[in-house]
Amino acid sequence: MSVEAPGFSLRATPIGTLYRGGEGMWTWVLHRITGVSVFFFLFVHVLDTALVRVSPSAYDEIIATYKTPIVNLLEVGLVGAVLFHAFNGVRIILIDFWSKGSRYQRQMTWVIAAIWLLVMIPGIYFMMIHTIDALFGSTS
Repeated sequence: MSVEAPGFSLRATPIGTLYRGGEGMWTWVLHRITGVSVFFFLFVHVLDTALVRVSPSAYDEIIATYKTPIVNLLEVGLVGAVLFHAFNGVRIILIDFWSKGSRYQRQMTWVIAAIWLLVMIPGIYFMMIHTIDALFGSTS
């Protein structure tokens, strides 16, 4: 005999994972990934800035490598990560401190996704315009 409910069983073999891939799980995963990514950037940024005291010429060489199209794409990713992390952090605060927050967490997830897109789409254009000019000529 076994007692079963959707996603749960008292049998010895599990019927699947606990997580089913809803919005809450994916925002949790993205929040962790963006947090670690921003932390890694800050660590590298502190190291390369500290290099100016050790060897100003090495610092200048490192800064010159940052002016490449690849690094420009990484900067766009960094801005996207910071914005998502910040918007999702506000959503988490609302869930924790607003009495109706947990009831509206799914709707708030889609609202932050929409706000993130509304900010990132023009942001990508303005951050990439110089790289696009350099790669493909004038955009006007």
